Amino acid sequence: MTNESQVTTFILAGLPHPPQLDILLFAILLLIYILSVLGNLLILLVITVDPHLHIPKYFFLTNSSFINMWFSTVTVPKVLMSLVLVSPAGRALSFHSCVAQLYSFHFLGSTECFLYTVMSYDRYLAISYPLRYSGLMSGRTCVLLATATWLSGALHSAVQTTLTFRLPYCGPSRIQHYFCDAPPILKLACADTSTNETVIFVNIGVVASGCFLLILLSYVSIVCSILKIRTSEGRHSAFQTCASHCIVVLCFFVPCVFIYLRPGSKAAVDGVVAVFYTVLTPLLNPVVYTLRNKEVKKALLKLKDKVAYL
Repeated sequence: MTNESQVTTFILAGLPHPPQLDILLFAILLLIYILSVLGNLLILLVITVDPHLHIPKYFFLTNSSFINMWFSTVTVPKVLMSLVLVSPAGRALSFHSCVAQLYSFHFLGSTECFLYTVMSYDRYLAISYPLRYSGLMSGRTCVLLATATWLSGALHSAVQTTLTFRLPYCGPSRIQHYFCDAPPILKLACADTSTNETVIFVNIGVVASGCFLLILLSYVSIVCSILKIRTSEGRHSAFQTCASHCIVVLCFFVPCVFIYLRPGSKAAVDGVVAVFYTVLTPLLNPVVYTLRNKEVKKALLKLKDKVAYL
């Protein structure tokens, strides 16, 4: 991979913003990052400690929280460094570090994409087939589904990373983005990138769109099942259960589809749109699933009482 490459260091352009907003942007991103990591860690702790939450729904949520915690860690710290160190050194990233960042980003992002699809299927079974749910979604099935999402994410990322860095890069080395992602990196390649752009369109854009459509189909079926519930209280409870997942899914998928279905785009707005699923979605996960979930809030209160008692 590196034998053909003359570029040894990439320079990240960073987030598009006026220089006078460096401090303010640094403070906002740092706060969001800290809250994201601590919030997702808290969800992991609560679900692990409380045996009442050892059910499929929260098993998948722990996977999602773990992914989100590292997903923001892949990109945000480097952005913070570039805001503090205004010199090129603060925005520099070695060739191998760029490879690692791109692989980690796509590995975690695609795994999250598949996991959201599995979570919507889990909600569909829970609401549409409540009596058969425990048999259909057994512990073994949950582990197999989760394992499949992680393996699929690893395979997807390996393909994307290999195809991106098999190309020669002989300069310039400035990436018009705030992290190493395939579309902006391909603009620097000293070779034809049409094959890569097609793979991005199919392997990311179409796959993300396909997962999003599957999730929509699941929720259409869920809504049909909810409308059959006779009591208004039961319908409200079912809708509330799914609303949290829908909010996070929309914030994650819509920006992804917007960016990766246009792999040849040179629009600077892509960097701003990417903030939604790289920075904000990891924060939404703990906020939405704690503030809108009665079971998690009860578990938090129990954990708080235990800590206070100690």
